[in-house]
Amino acid sequence: MRPALIVVIALCLSTPATAVEDSRVPGGVAIIPVEADARPTFNDKPVLTINDNGQHLAVVGLALSLEPGNYILQNKGEQIPFQVMPKKYLEQRIYLKNKRHVTPNTLDLDRIKSESQKQRGALNAFDGTLESIRMILPVEGPISGPFGKRRFFNDQPRRPHSGTDIAAPTGTPIKAAATGRVSLIGDFFFNGRLVVIDHGEGLKTMYNHMDRIDVKKGQVVAQGEVIGTVGATGRVTGAHLHLGVILNGASVDPKLFIPEIRSLPQ
Repeated sequence: MRPALIVVIALCLSTPATAVEDSRVPGGVAIIPVEADARPTFNDKPVLTINDNGQHLAVVGLALSLEPGNYILQNKGEQIPFQVMPKKYLEQRIYLKNKRHVTPNTLDLDRIKSESQKQRGALNAFDGTLESIRMILPVEGPISGPFGKRRFFNDQPRRPHSGTDIAAPTGTPIKAAATGRVSLIGDFFFNGRLVVIDHGEGLKTMYNHMDRIDVKKGQVVAQGEVIGTVGATGRVTGAHLHLGVILNGASVDPKLFIPEIRSLPQ
C-alpha cells in the first residue's frame, strides 16, 4: 500500500493552511493534481478543486461503499487514473431498547424514505463558494463511535458508520466546524434533530442527535459559531454528537479534515 500523503492546503494568503490527508481507501479522500481551469467529475458528480500555492488540486470524496480498485477522475475528456486501496474497518454491536429503531414499522418506513430524500438532496448539492477547507472540532469528548465501523443493531447488520460519534453531556454547545450556509435542519427518525452546513463546492458537515437547534435554514454561520447543543434524539444509546463530513456526496472520515479527532480518547 502506498504511504499516506499529507497535503498542506492554503486557499489564499489570508486563509490559514490546514492538513488534509490523502487517504485513498473507501471512506477516504484522494487529492489529485489538475490543471488550473479543471472542472473534474467523479462518478458523474462535480468535484471540489482548490489552489494550493499555485498548484491546483482536486479533492475527491471516496464513499464507504466504493470497492477497492482502479478509478478515473474525468476532466474535460481527460482521464486521470487513480487507485483505491482496501481498508478493513472494525465492527460495533449496539443494543437498542426501542425495537422500531431496529425494525421500523410501515409508517416509520414512509417517514424514513421522505427524510432520506431530503437529506440526500442537501448532501448532493454542489453550489456556493468555499471560503476555507480548514475545519475545527465542534465539541470535545471521547469518541464513542469511530468512523467506518460495520454496525450491528441488536445483532442485525446495518450500514457502516458514516460519521464520528463524540460523547458529551446533553446541552453541550456545538460549534460550526467551518463557515457555511445552513442547508437543512429537521427532526429525523434515525438522526434525530440535525443540522447540515454547506461550506460550498460539495463540502458539507452534518451534526446529528442534537438536543436544541439554534440556527435556521438558509442562515450563514461563521466557523466556531454555536449552532445548537448535544442531545440524545433519534437512534441513540446516550447523548453524543454524530459528526459527518460529506464531500461530493460521499461520507468521508472526519479526522482527514479535523486532525484533533485523532487525539480524542476512545
